[in-house]
Amino acid sequence: MKRRTLIAGVGAAGFAGLSGCLGMLGLAEHESSPAGVEAAAREETGYEQTAIEALPVERDVGPTNETVTVTNHMTKHEKTIDMGPLGSRRGAIFNVLTTPQVSIVGKELNPVGEMSTQELMDLVRSNYDEISNISHEEDSDVTILEQTTTRSMFTADAEFDGRSVDVDIHITEAVEADEDLLVTIGVYPQYARDQEEPNIETVTEAVTTEVDEDASTGDSGSDDGGNESSDNETDGSSDNETDDNESDDGVLG
Repeated sequence: MKRRTLIAGVGAAGFAGLSGCLGMLGLAEHESSPAGVEAAAREETGYEQTAIEALPVERDVGPTNETVTVTNHMTKHEKTIDMGPLGSRRGAIFNVLTTPQVSIVGKELNPVGEMSTQELMDLVRSNYDEISNISHEEDSDVTILEQTTTRSMFTADAEFDGRSVDVDIHITEAVEADEDLLVTIGVYPQYARDQEEPNIETVTEAVTTEVDEDASTGDSGSDDGGNESSDNETDGSSDNETDDNESDDGVLG
């Protein structure tokens, strides 16, 4: 089964728009710093930090085919919830993505900063093979790192362990995070909306650039029943990148 990380494509698209400029400017490497969620909010909502993953993207640019590397970071959070016939599974996620800002004479070259939530959702769709029937439901304001931005909720059909699950997807427009841009995505089954929608709002507003790298459990992609999945993260958007990553279960994780 071909599957790609839900949020990786967001940062990849930003890189696609700025890679040529970086090459011409002689900036061969650029890297974001990871961000996460404050410990108190994780404890309150039950979302466990499972991994901080670097998402390097390489592309050859310019007449000399200079290799330019941009490294995004994704901090993954998961929560075990009752999945009905599937039992207790890691069926709710919250991911925080950072992608580098690249500003020349006051002009930001990374297009992620100008993308609407609908455009970001389109990127999510293009980078996840088993999501369909996406519908925009509503917009609201949310505060991240003392900046007010738009959070949109979409509904969709997604595959979980071979079964179709109706899910809610919450995605935010980018905010500045020190020298980076930051986007968040939360996903959970629709039947858990009453419980998880306020939890997603809590962890979104508790995003921090002071991420605790030691807090990651390393259990990302596993469930309480002992099933495991592997998530080798690439964005799948370039000829120089591998897009045949496989994962065995998880809701868009």
